[in-house]
Amino acid sequence: MQQAAPAPTAAPVPAPGVHPSLSPSRAGDFMTCPLMYRFRVLDRLPEAPSRDAVRGTVVHSVLERLFDLPAPDRTPERAAELLRPAWDDLRESEPELADMFAPAGEQTAAESLAAWLDECQGLLHRYFTLEDPRRLEPAEREVYVETLLESGLQLRGYIDRVDIAPTGEVRIVDYKTGRAPHQHYEAKALFQMKFYALVLWRTRGVLPRMLQLVYLGSGEILRYVPEERDLLATERKVQALWAAIERATETGEWRANKSALCAWCDHQAICPAWGGTPPPLPTRDPVAAVETDVPHTSLRHPDA
Repeated sequence: MQQAAPAPTAAPVPAPGVHPSLSPSRAGDFMTCPLMYRFRVLDRLPEAPSRDAVRGTVVHSVLERLFDLPAPDRTPERAAELLRPAWDDLRESEPELADMFAPAGEQTAAESLAAWLDECQGLLHRYFTLEDPRRLEPAEREVYVETLLESGLQLRGYIDRVDIAPTGEVRIVDYKTGRAPHQHYEAKALFQMKFYALVLWRTRGVLPRMLQLVYLGSGEILRYVPEERDLLATERKVQALWAAIERATETGEWRANKSALCAWCDHQAICPAWGGTPPPLPTRDPVAAVETDVPHTSLRHPDA
């Protein structure tokens, strides 16, 4: 029997000085599956952390701390020393993460954790085969950026690293603990980087010279030289995405997009694509919901 269409959520009227905002992660959610965007932004349904997501968070933390050291000390050995403190700090802030390493089969919790830390160490070791951090002095790390478009839409996000050459050229760098995408999926991977480049261009008036994705899972670097037309196209795409989000908000129709990525989704049980029924739409103001988007300290997706 066909289910009745969900009741629409009233279109919000932003308070003075409050603007709808969009981050590359939430834009990516909507492009992947509009219903997943709804579950994360409007419903704010809890999601269990995965070992892959936590691994991404810990490895990013180590790489950030590595550049706090004097250049000569940025070695694989020092990175290895930073790994356990980074995990301990994250576990202290989110104690429930320790439950990921409960005894399983013949493996004890301690053995499971040790094996996972070895995986993290392997990613950090691979980083040193791709870059020599002793020769780098990033201008900014884990930097928050935002800009307000003429339409009133605010773009925002966190960039892993910004390098500025003595001659002024800007390079945006993002670390990924997963594997590099197939050539046919590179455009999707670069969307996030073009998003960041657009924000920097709009706020600082500088067109980034290079966008660089460092894939620690496969030991590859994806580089892209953006042009002004790329960023203008990205701005149009972002505006179109937001228009689609507004339409879904007004109609209450959040389409489920079934794909291989569903294997990582915590919400299959309530997803129509898998025979489930979503909960009633919340009455929360969608603009405010986007304003309080998932913070950067939250755990990363396996492909982060």
